[in-house]
Amino acid sequence: MKVFVAGATGVLGRSLVPQLVARGHEVTGMTRSPSKQDLVRGLGASPVVADALDPDAVAQAVASAEPEVIVHELTALSGPMSIRDVRRPDRSIAATMTNRLRTEGTDHLLAAGRAVGARRFVAQSFGAFRFARTGGPVLTEADPLDPDPPGALRAPLVGILHLERAVTTIDWGEGLALRYGGFYGPGTAISQAPDAQMAAPIRKRRFPIIGDGGGVFSHVHIEDATAATAIAVDRGQPGIYNIVDDEPAPVREWLPVLASALDAKPPRRIRRWLGRLLAGEATTLVMTEVRGASNEKAKRELGWEPRYASWRQGFVQGLG
Repeated sequence: MKVFVAGATGVLGRSLVPQLVARGHEVTGMTRSPSKQDLVRGLGASPVVADALDPDAVAQAVASAEPEVIVHELTALSGPMSIRDVRRPDRSIAATMTNRLRTEGTDHLLAAGRAVGARRFVAQSFGAFRFARTGGPVLTEADPLDPDPPGALRAPLVGILHLERAVTTIDWGEGLALRYGGFYGPGTAISQAPDAQMAAPIRKRRFPIIGDGGGVFSHVHIEDATAATAIAVDRGQPGIYNIVDDEPAPVREWLPVLASALDAKPPRRIRRWLGRLLAGEATTLVMTEVRGASNEKAKRELGWEPRYASWRQGFVQGLG
């Protein structure tokens, strides 16, 4: 098939494009930067340059490719995080831009897909942790998101909900939203690279366990996320899918294991009140109260099985 990948040079796009090419698809990769066209070619795709926030540019790029499937992997979450970003993620430049890509960017790609008669649309959503703070520790796609999240989490939630609703209700094709867990592995925020976004503060013991560390996270290795996405290009009913490993776990369990895998000292522990003071209410809530995600639907309906079934194995063997 002809497949159009928006965000072809992002962390997942760089892994996805070669896999789609290997599966026999004709891939066009969209990038905002003209200087990255050679990278797209090196991945095996035909490059096209367009700003995802420019509807005319997106329409022209998609029309030139005439894809049967559009894959939306656009975010702006790479690069270092400041203390201000941690305290108020809704005010960070990266989060603001990602929110626009999840709202405006999604709408532009959907309009372009409709115009060219695409039959399938696969988009990146978020499932590393659920914002809901009720029910058991692990929730499914059918469980609700938090109807009243803290102020700093409301803007990101708006973007996620917009993307999921827009993609899964299209009337011109099949729309799938993939809620990826927290990425780890080569090129991600959790890797052996010295400047990896999350790994760097963990090595410096600046990523403490707040309170009881009871917030439940779901992780997924970048290779497993890529494999699930490649499957979703080919099959799967419209809807939302959690793309996470088999073992959602509280921060107090996985963070010490990750620190050890990064050759770092064990994370510090701080009281909840101090966490609120230093990191803000939203981060404290995430570290203590959020819920993980179940992957049973993706395994059952997509026929996907993660190679790294648990972060316990993946952190040791797959950080790269």
